[in-house]
Amino acid sequence: MRKEIQLIELYCAMCHYYDTALVMEAQRQSNNFCPKFTDVECMSTYIWRITNQKFEVKACYKFIKDYYGEWFPDLPSYQAYSNRLGRLADAFKLLASLLLGETGRDEEHSDFVIDSMPIVLASHKRSWRGKVAKEICSKGYCASKDMHYYGVKLHTLSQCNYKSMPTPSVMTVSKASTHDLPVAKEMLENIKNIRVFGDLAFKDKQWQDFMRTENNVEILTPVKKKKGQSKHSFWAGIYSASISSVKQAVESLNNWINVKTNIQMASKVRSENGLMAFLFARIACACFYFNS
Repeated sequence: MRKEIQLIELYCAMCHYYDTALVMEAQRQSNNFCPKFTDVECMSTYIWRITNQKFEVKACYKFIKDYYGEWFPDLPSYQAYSNRLGRLADAFKLLASLLLGETGRDEEHSDFVIDSMPIVLASHKRSWRGKVAKEICSKGYCASKDMHYYGVKLHTLSQCNYKSMPTPSVMTVSKASTHDLPVAKEMLENIKNIRVFGDLAFKDKQWQDFMRTENNVEILTPVKKKKGQSKHSFWAGIYSASISSVKQAVESLNNWINVKTNIQMASKVRSENGLMAFLFARIACACFYFNS
C-alpha cells in the first residue's frame, strides 16, 4: 500500500507542476492537443519507474503495464510512449529546474563544492563511432575513470552539509570535450558571498581574484606542483589534502545520484530529445528524493 500512496503523491505533485508551469513547454498546436493518456501520466510513470530502479524505457513500459495497467487504462503502445517522452524533453528540463530551486540554500553555511561527472553514450573504442545527438554531445576524456567516452558532462554546484551529502544547488550540462573552467565561470557568474572548493581544473588566478573582489566568492583549489616537482612541500601538501577531502563530498553525491537514477549510462539513448528527457527526468527524480 505504501508504494501506491507514493505514486498518488507523485501524480498529485506532477499535476501541480504541470498546471502551473510545465503546460507552457508541453502544449501542442495540433488536433491531438488533449490526448487520452495525458502528459502528466506520461511524466509521472517515467519518474515513478526510475524510483523503482527500472532504468530502461522498455522496462519502464512493461513495469507500468504489468503492475499499474488498471491505473493507466489509456497507456499507448511502447513506441508511442517512447516518442511522447522525447517530445516532453523541455517539460522535464523545466521540472528539474523548478525542483532544483526547491532544494533550498542554507544562508548560514556558505561552503560549496563544484565538480562534474560523465554521462556516457558510448565508451572506450565505441566512443570514436558515437553519432547520437551531435548538437550537444562530443568525445571527451574522464581522468578519474581513465576513460575516453562520447556523451556529455553534468556539472554540479552543491552546498556542503556537516557529516552528510551536499545539497545540489545548480546543475548544467555541457559537451564531453568542454573544459570544466568555462562552465564554472558561467555557473558562478551571478553568485555572491560563498566559498567554493574545486580541483585543479578550476585554478585560474585572474578569475579567482576577480570573483574574490567583485562577488566576494573565494575559489579554493589544491596547490599545483611546479614543473619537475615530485611532491608538495609540507604545508602545501596539508592544504591540498584538506581541499581534496572537502571535494570528496560531491563525489559521494554524484555516486548517490548515479545509484538512484543510473544517470551515467545513457547507451540506449537514440536522439537529442531522448537524451534531454533521460537527463532531466533523472535530475528531477534526484531532487524529489532531496525534497521529500
